[in-house]
Amino acid sequence: MDGRDWGTFLLPYEQTVEELKVKFKTMRSELKKREEYTPIEFVTGRVKRLSSILEKAKRLNVKMEDLETGIEDIAGIRIMCQFVEDIRRVAEYIRSRKDLEVQYEKDYITNYKESGYRSFHMIIKYPVQTALGQKIVLAEIQIRTLAMNFWATIEHSLNYKYRESLPDEMRLRLKTAAEAAAILDAEMSSIRDEILEAQKLFEENSNTTTQVLSAIHQLYFYHLVNEAIESQARFNTIWQAHDMEGMKKLLEEIQTMISNAKKANLPDGL
Repeated sequence: MDGRDWGTFLLPYEQTVEELKVKFKTMRSELKKREEYTPIEFVTGRVKRLSSILEKAKRLNVKMEDLETGIEDIAGIRIMCQFVEDIRRVAEYIRSRKDLEVQYEKDYITNYKESGYRSFHMIIKYPVQTALGQKIVLAEIQIRTLAMNFWATIEHSLNYKYRESLPDEMRLRLKTAAEAAAILDAEMSSIRDEILEAQKLFEENSNTTTQVLSAIHQLYFYHLVNEAIESQARFNTIWQAHDMEGMKKLLEEIQTMISNAKKANLPDGL
């Protein structure tokens, strides 16, 4: 190992991971607001541990002075999706971005590994602004479903334990588990529309409930104390009965009370 300052060496990668996490989380929020559904379930990121960097460099015969170009996944982002179909959509969003450059892609979903590993990888160049100026950093983005991620996490742990030399029985059982995960993904895709409809309904009901409680609080602001107490009692009854139509009606009534109160408090002539 050379005598470089490894903490300083890793700084641009740490910054890259943090910036990309923020950008993809923001993308998730924006897509949800625009389309009521986002193909991104959640985003994680990590900088490869120094021991793992050195082990990979040794395995790939990468010289210490070539680490920045020879090891492409020192900075890693993982984007989780609900459905296999979402993976292609997320990849297309990434390709269209102007703040990074896709170098190449590895499709381990169509062409999954012998072990059963499935995921979609994109190697990108990302310009990060450091204290010493701009630096181009290589990073890997992995896009996968929750089922793929569960399997890959377990396989990674076992490979670490057995130092990449899994016993044959364990290898076979993992491969069987990977096939089961793929079947699970296929089943979820087959009922995708029903799942999305249920999630949308839950989101709408949750938002309505939150709006009612917020509106009741506003009644106190306009000194409509009796109305607020009565509305809270009605809310409790409706909530217990899971009556969402009643909840929507209550919201409309409270909003009308607030609107009338606002008008009553306007100065004359306005």
